[in-house]
Amino acid sequence: MGTLRDYQAAWLRPDLTAGLVLAAYMLPAAIGDASLAGLPPETGLYACIFGGLLFWLFCSSQQTAVTVTSAISLLTGTSLGALAGGDPTRYSALATGTALLVGVLGFAAWLARAGSLVSFISETVMTGFKTGVALHLASTQLPKLFGFHGSHGDFWERMGHFVSHVGETRPASLALGVAALAFLALGKKLLPNRPVALFVLVAGIAAVPFFALAERGVALLGEVPQGLPVPGLPALRVSDVNELLPLAMACFLLGAVETSAIGRMFARKHRYRLDSNQEFLALSAANFASGLGHGFPVSGGMSQSLVNEGGGARTPLSGLFAAGIMTLVTLFLAGLLRDLPQPVLAAIVLMAVTGLFKVSELKRLWRFSRAEFAVAMAAILGVLGSGLLRGVLIGAVLSILLLLRRASRPYTTELGRVPGTDYYADAVRHPENERAADVFVFRLDAALLYFNIEHVRDRFFELLNQRDAAVRLAVFFLGSTPGVDLAGAELLEEVRHAVRERGIDFRLAEARGNVRETLRRAGFETEYGPLEANQPVATVVAEWRSARRADAR
Repeated sequence: MGTLRDYQAAWLRPDLTAGLVLAAYMLPAAIGDASLAGLPPETGLYACIFGGLLFWLFCSSQQTAVTVTSAISLLTGTSLGALAGGDPTRYSALATGTALLVGVLGFAAWLARAGSLVSFISETVMTGFKTGVALHLASTQLPKLFGFHGSHGDFWERMGHFVSHVGETRPASLALGVAALAFLALGKKLLPNRPVALFVLVAGIAAVPFFALAERGVALLGEVPQGLPVPGLPALRVSDVNELLPLAMACFLLGAVETSAIGRMFARKHRYRLDSNQEFLALSAANFASGLGHGFPVSGGMSQSLVNEGGGARTPLSGLFAAGIMTLVTLFLAGLLRDLPQPVLAAIVLMAVTGLFKVSELKRLWRFSRAEFAVAMAAILGVLGSGLLRGVLIGAVLSILLLLRRASRPYTTELGRVPGTDYYADAVRHPENERAADVFVFRLDAALLYFNIEHVRDRFFELLNQRDAAVRLAVFFLGSTPGVDLAGAELLEEVRHAVRERGIDFRLAEARGNVRETLRRAGFETEYGPLEANQPVATVVAEWRSARRADAR
């Protein structure tokens, strides 16, 4: 409703144009992916149409297009055969039931606000993901551009097949594809934000009879099935739910990760905020609609979304227009797309993916951090060797491992008094800060948690041991420590006992309210004494000196 409320009239034409281009691309893709799923060709159309009619209502991404994808189609096709027992009707019902279960899982994830989990896919992973996707999608389209059949498998298998069969190139197909690429490139440069892709599509259809391209071996889209089914629930047994749940969970994971990754990519490029949790609701609605419309599981599609963006999409309404156009074509105009050349469709996708492959971003990562560059390369190789989902997951896991490594080795330092003030600051980076001969002040710039206590302990005593034996007070500064868990509380108690054995007093400074509460619950005050609120280092040191003088008297 927010999209409709803020919609500008100037966006209508680019959204409608993008919808036309997207529909033209999705029609053959949907038919092809239905065959990968082992389903009738029209099933892919039903999934895209019904899913697209609802996805736009709930998504926060402005360019993501919902569709059937090769990954989910292959997963569906390889999982349902044994359950169906060779019955095509039951097979279709199981595929439809899987889409409904994916809708249930998406709705549950939205209720649980699980969208924050997608934040673990870092921008470094996204850089690798986009580069890998560009290469992966290019490998799927090059055979179409050159006029021969491609192969299934990963990037390396596809490229191996392409290289070994390049001798089968059909000159007419290659000429048409290269011409379409040239016009798209010129249009992108000379006519930005114009529906160049749509003109190329129309010109491609018109060129087929004019140049007798079919007789020259150019592959065409062919017949598009007509008609739509009556929405309804599939004929399933209760026991089928348990059988389908693992497949539904895998499809949801595939869809959630890919849809969120696509949305984040466009949100960053076009500078708007993506609500990952909202994408779960949109994915849920689209799969419910696909299931009721006798389709199978859907998710955001990378190539379709790139075509949508390349067509000029400004808002999610382009997805609604695409679904509407596909509905009209399926009902009344299926014959018009019969002569759509496959090389032209391949050129549109290849032009769309050029914006993903940016060597400059990889160079920037290399200069910034070798570890970050390694994560991006892992994501690239994961996408190329194991598919889109595994590539993202490999990169995400590596990002989490790097995050945990950094968190387990937080910055620690010794503090000294800034000359002429009572303020204590880093004395390691700024040696001019004064260190009292009998006082050692230690600061941790992180939460004190179970996975970093070993590093904190080692650093505390390493810095303490660098001081001479005159130290009589050790102050643990907690002003930059937002939290402490039980292991952290036990570490503070351990450190207190260790320095006491050396004849050194131990004090805490600037412990926050939540930190004090945690330490009290852990029993730290039993031997330490009452924890004072927000005591600066200067106050702690002054009170300690005063107590020492009192004891000396």
